[in-house]
Amino acid sequence: MDSITNHPELLALHKSVSKHSMYNKILTVSDLKIMMETHVFAVWDFMSLLKRLQREITCVELPWKPSPYPSKIVRLINEIVLGEESDLDQNDEATDHFTLYLKAMEEIGAKTSHLKSFIADQDFTKLTNAQRNFVQYHLSLASSGGIHEVAAAFFFGREKLIPDMFTSIISDLEKNIDKKDQDLFPNLKYYLVRHIELDGSEHGPRAEECLAILCGNDRKKLEEARLAGVKSLKLRTALWDEVESSLR
Repeated sequence: MDSITNHPELLALHKSVSKHSMYNKILTVSDLKIMMETHVFAVWDFMSLLKRLQREITCVELPWKPSPYPSKIVRLINEIVLGEESDLDQNDEATDHFTLYLKAMEEIGAKTSHLKSFIADQDFTKLTNAQRNFVQYHLSLASSGGIHEVAAAFFFGREKLIPDMFTSIISDLEKNIDKKDQDLFPNLKYYLVRHIELDGSEHGPRAEECLAILCGNDRKKLEEARLAGVKSLKLRTALWDEVESSLR
């Protein structure tokens, strides 16, 4: 597993995405709205990756049956689901992270209708090229990819990436957006900080352990997992490139 975790291409892509130049182009609340209106698609399709892991590794069918996977990995997935679907917000009220992000969007006047319309009808023609490629890949992977490939996209493209990526975003927001406007998005700040804490200390290590168990020492699975991680990170790069091109 260490051989792919430290693979040069994955490390380079991780660094590139976590330090993407788009973050430094967000200079106003209007720019932030543009970013969030695209990023929300990644917030949403993340849950399908997680649910595929939960559906296959744990038991969510009736009648209940013991999981064929080790109890350790079942616990790892259930703990991540608990945090993502019923975390506590800054008011100690239970919420899922997707709903928290929508609340953060509404707080600054970002449009949520585009994403909600897509969820309702799954019409990919409504999406931009980068949005469509990103969402199509991850939904297809969640639906029919190997469980080790799903776990790889989940780890490399999300749980491992997010703490570094969000740290960069927060740093640039605090540096570039006018101080008087920074109080306009407390829910977004909480969302970003919470994910840095949660993914960095809990979800990231659990997702990595989950991937290691699913791949074992199977060279074919390890290579397929590496390729899934690379694909996910490249699509994230394209997503940020597209947002950057739409900013001033």
